[in-house]
Amino acid sequence: MTAAQWAVLEPLLPVGKKPGRPPKWTKRQLIDGIRWRPRTGAPWRDVPVRYGEWETVYGLFRRWQRDGI
Repeated sequence: MTAAQWAVLEPLLPVGKKPGRPPKWTKRQLIDGIRWRPRTGAPWRDVPVRYGEWETVYGLFRRWQRDGI
């Protein structure tokens, strides 16, 4: 995702509500991982680590899918 695309998308994302430990992976990395998966047709377990742990990428995808985001 380009910086210009991220600048448009970032303000539209939901804001976290829980205080506590800062996330290990940025939203941008996780979204890039979500976008990588259908583009390649690979299984979730094959998402490269540079996008975050595959469980984290998939968890964000499923949470947003359930919430209709």
